Amino acid sequence: MASDSAARVDGSALAGRALAAAGARHMFGVVGIPVTSLASRAAAAGCRFLAFRNEQSAGYAAAAYGFLTGRPGLLLTVSGPGCVHGLAGLSHATANAWPLLMVSGSCDQRDAGRGDFQELDQIAATRPFAKLAVKAADIADIPRLVFQALAATVAGRPGGCYLDIPSDVLHQTLAESDAASLIAEAAAAAGSADPSPPKHKSLDQGIVEAAELLRRAERPLIVIGKGAAYARAEVAIQKLVDTTGIPFLPTPMGKGVVPDVHPLSSTAARSLAIGQCDVALVVGARLNWLLHFGEPPKWSKDVKFILVDVSEDEIELRKPQVGLVGDAKKVVELLNREIKDQPFCLARSHPWVDAITKKSKDNVLKMEAQLVKDVVPFNFMTPMRIIRDAILAEGSPAPVVVSEGANTMDVGRAVLVQNEPRTRLDAGTWGTMGVGLGYCVAAAVAEPERLVVAVEGDSGFGFSAMEVETLVRYQLPVVVIVFNNNGVYGGDRRGPDELTGPYKDDPAPTSFVPGAGYHKMMEAFGGKGYLVETPDELKSALSESFRARKPAVINVTIDPYAGAESGRMQHKN
Repeated sequence: MASDSAARVDGSALAGRALAAAGARHMFGVVGIPVTSLASRAAAAGCRFLAFRNEQSAGYAAAAYGFLTGRPGLLLTVSGPGCVHGLAGLSHATANAWPLLMVSGSCDQRDAGRGDFQELDQIAATRPFAKLAVKAADIADIPRLVFQALAATVAGRPGGCYLDIPSDVLHQTLAESDAASLIAEAAAAAGSADPSPPKHKSLDQGIVEAAELLRRAERPLIVIGKGAAYARAEVAIQKLVDTTGIPFLPTPMGKGVVPDVHPLSSTAARSLAIGQCDVALVVGARLNWLLHFGEPPKWSKDVKFILVDVSEDEIELRKPQVGLVGDAKKVVELLNREIKDQPFCLARSHPWVDAITKKSKDNVLKMEAQLVKDVVPFNFMTPMRIIRDAILAEGSPAPVVVSEGANTMDVGRAVLVQNEPRTRLDAGTWGTMGVGLGYCVAAAVAEPERLVVAVEGDSGFGFSAMEVETLVRYQLPVVVIVFNNNGVYGGDRRGPDELTGPYKDDPAPTSFVPGAGYHKMMEAFGGKGYLVETPDELKSALSESFRARKPAVINVTIDPYAGAESGRMQHKN
């Protein structure tokens, strides 16, 4: 090591510089002992730090940032309880296959096991949710572990990783020249590593088999998952749809990879599409609960699946007819190339395409018949139609829509239109509530040219509502629309058999304070608040807030009995 007389760099500065050198440009978190200096040092090195009011929201921001940018989102927490709060974002990222690196301070190593301040075995706590969990035992470990952990978040199936930096390591120092050398060495080692995943042994043959299955299918379907959106596969997938004429079905966050208004969209004929297709090409989506596990009665018992997934483990679990392991964009490009040699295209008059088209049109007409009515007091459909039209009027670049809630998210999924990829963020694979305002911050910094519009149920909004102050503090172009129906699912829905006992006069477990002034929360911090009860009031609030592109909350009064308990998941409750 260089002499002690040289300029010294402490662990916080070294970590900040290493993160910036590895390409990190944004970090989300809550500062405190022992990581406050790390946040400042990272910002000084070129990695912007966005300070939150709660680690859970910061973690959801980091997770969404990973999805939107394809680069790992960074989450910074304090030790002990801060780390525990951060587990929400770490686990959410891993469940959704989004890259995230959580960095936490921890207690002094010499005091571990003695009841030190906020002591916790954070490696053990994070390991169940992380692809990799490592600790820097010495300042010299920091650059290597930063680069290693960041690389692990995006290798294979993306997910969360964890880096633990004890307090004593953050306060250790080394010479400036040694710091520069360690970062350079870590960068060189990362650059020399093979970034490409191992090629699946049967990929070439699998491409041929997949093309032949699609070519011979009578009722083919392309299912587009959020993994396809993450992989930036939109050009390749739209080419596949357009050249083959195969109808497509996006999952909720796969919406926009191919525009929702595309004539081959089967979103409005979902039950028919999945119930009668004989071959399904599933790109970047898992056959989990969101797709009914690929099993009857929702799917035909004879359907043949072609699964495109970055993880061979997923292919082995699902055992499809054909499994294609690799990046969604690259695999679909190979499939396009194979089909080009023996092209085929289903005509719009093809019986399968015609059936999907007719069913879609019928269902859209039925929904539009409900949407066209101005129902006051508001149901969910009337304000959602007005919001849809206002968002579409923004044109391109389209706003990023954040959707959270039970009824609010369900209705929004059917009504709101996504014509550009990665413009819808919702509860995701886990059905996580509380993601809303964290997502908003992530979208605003990851996509600065886009307006961000959050359409939130009042229950979902409540999880992260304090982050309206974060929106104001950073002056982010976010408009939060709260569907206020006085509670979880709406008003008091208890039956007579539930209104007994010593606490029968308590509010229902699903009830909130009626008519809560959520818009006043935003006003309290200097943002703009609106209370709306009629179509004209909502249209005016949307027009003014969209034009201003400043933090705003629009509090929309909804009939407490307009929705359904548990949204569309009643059978689970």
